[in-house]
Amino acid sequence: MEHTIKKCIVFAIFISLLSFQLGLAQIKSNTDVDSINTVLLKITSSSNNHVSYLFGTHHAFGKVFFDSLTIANQALSSSELLIKENLNIPGQMAQDIINDRVLVTRWNKYLSKDDLSYIKTLFAKSPTDYKKMTPTEMYAFLNRHFKQQVCLGKNANDTSLSLDDYIASKAVEQSKELYGLETTKEQIDLINKDVEGIPRRNHKRRLSNIIEKIRTANVNACEETNWYLQMGMDYELRAPCGNTLVLKDRNDRWIKEISNLLEKKDCFIAVGLSHLMYECGLINQLTELGYTITRIEVR
Repeated sequence: MEHTIKKCIVFAIFISLLSFQLGLAQIKSNTDVDSINTVLLKITSSSNNHVSYLFGTHHAFGKVFFDSLTIANQALSSSELLIKENLNIPGQMAQDIINDRVLVTRWNKYLSKDDLSYIKTLFAKSPTDYKKMTPTEMYAFLNRHFKQQVCLGKNANDTSLSLDDYIASKAVEQSKELYGLETTKEQIDLINKDVEGIPRRNHKRRLSNIIEKIRTANVNACEETNWYLQMGMDYELRAPCGNTLVLKDRNDRWIKEISNLLEKKDCFIAVGLSHLMYECGLINQLTELGYTITRIEVR
C-alpha cells in the first residue's frame, strides 16, 4: 500500500522526468495519424472479462489536473489495482537514499556563486541534503521545479502531490491495491547511469540554463507542459525509441509484469506518457500481445 506522504516539500527524483524530455524534440502537430489526443486508453482482451486502463502521466501536474478529468476518475474508481512506476515507502524514498550517502558534491565546481546561493535558498527547508545530490539529480529536480512553478504557476509553498502520487492517494482512499513496477533506488541509479560520463562542462551548462529559466520565469520554454495540458498527443507509434536504457529496456521489463496482472484484475496503469509512445511503447506492446486498446476522452 502506498504510504502517506509528509506534508512538506519533498524533493523527489523521478526518472520519467527525463524520459518525457526525450519527446520534446518530437512534439508535432496533432494532425498526425498517431495523434490520439488523450492521456487515457482502455485495455480489453477477448481472453478475459477484465477492463483496464492506461493513463499517461506528467509528474509536474497534480491534484487540480486529475480532478478535472471526470472520466479518468471514474476509470480509477472502477479498477481493482493501481499500477505505477514506484511506490513511496518510508525509508526507501529519494530523500532517504540521498541523505544516507557519505560523498558530497563540490557544487562550486558546477555552479556559479550566484547559482549556488540560489540553490542554498531553494533547499533551505528541504528534508533532502542537496550537498549529497548528484548534478544529474539536481538537474532533474530543477527541471520539474521549473515546470511546476513557472509553466503551471504552482505556489512555492504548495505541498500537494505529483500527479502519480495524487492518483495513488486516491487509490488508497478507495482501498485499492497498489503495485510498483520498480523501486525508487532503481530509478535513481538509472537517472544517473543515463548520462554517465558526460563532461562536467555539460552539467554546468544545463544547470546554469535551467536556473536561468526559473529566475526569468521563461514561459517560452513551456512547450512540454502546454502540449500535455492541451492533449495534442502525437504518440509516434512507428518511430523508434530514442533511449534504450530509459524507455525500451524498462518497457520490456514492465510489460511482463503488466500483462500478468491484466489477466487477473481490472487495472489502472499510471506511468509517464513517454512509456506509451513510440515503437517500443506500452500501447504497441499490449497490442502485439492481443489486447485491444481504445482511446477514451477524459473531459
